[in-house]
Amino acid sequence: MRVEIWSDIACPWCYIGKARFEKGLAAFPHRDEVEVVHRSFELDPRSPKGVTGPVIPMLAKKYGLTEAQARQAEENVAGHARAEGLDYVVGRDHGNTFDLHRLLHLARARGRHEELLTLFYRANFAEEESVHDPGRQVALAVAAGLDETEVRAVLADPGAYADEVRGDEAEAARLGANGVPFFVIDRRYGLSGAQPADVFARALERAWADREPEPAGDAAACGPDGSCEAPRTGNVQAGAHS
Repeated sequence: MRVEIWSDIACPWCYIGKARFEKGLAAFPHRDEVEVVHRSFELDPRSPKGVTGPVIPMLAKKYGLTEAQARQAEENVAGHARAEGLDYVVGRDHGNTFDLHRLLHLARARGRHEELLTLFYRANFAEEESVHDPGRQVALAVAAGLDETEVRAVLADPGAYADEVRGDEAEAARLGANGVPFFVIDRRYGLSGAQPADVFARALERAWADREPEPAGDAAACGPDGSCEAPRTGNVQAGAHS
């Protein structure tokens, strides 16, 4: 059975959702027969490359909040993260994530994708040093087991693994995802958002037990604020957790 997860390093609910999914998967009796594939999704692909800024003012502007309200919203998210055993630094920076996704595709090609994704999430949400700094990206990639020369070559070539990132994003759009995290089980069931671990466990159990093709339907997806939006189109069945 295959589970595909569309996510963005900039998305705190993806960080939390990954931890919750892993707990749900750990409780699934057939976990050793589940292939997990992480796919790319940019929440803000128009964010200029090389430009970073503090996340609190950005959230305030995006959602029409005061900076105090935006900080409180971040504190609330931090509480959810910490409840899952994750560290969380409120007031991180934000920036374009395209290069991070390109490096994740390099890591997938070298069999180190899970290691690098975990390090990128930790760097972005639990550490003070910016994950958007190219030197930091190189250090994290090397720590994940990648070759430094190859990592630097990918960062120096804007076209390296760009098609793979765009392909993931095009596939997400085809499936009806307009936000993340977005989970698809065997291309038949879709779950949106950072669901509780037991919801993921039940979804896996249902998908395992009910492996006959079913009618296609729409699925919803969640953005970085934790709210869900119904997709415009889609062909995976929502509600696998019901």
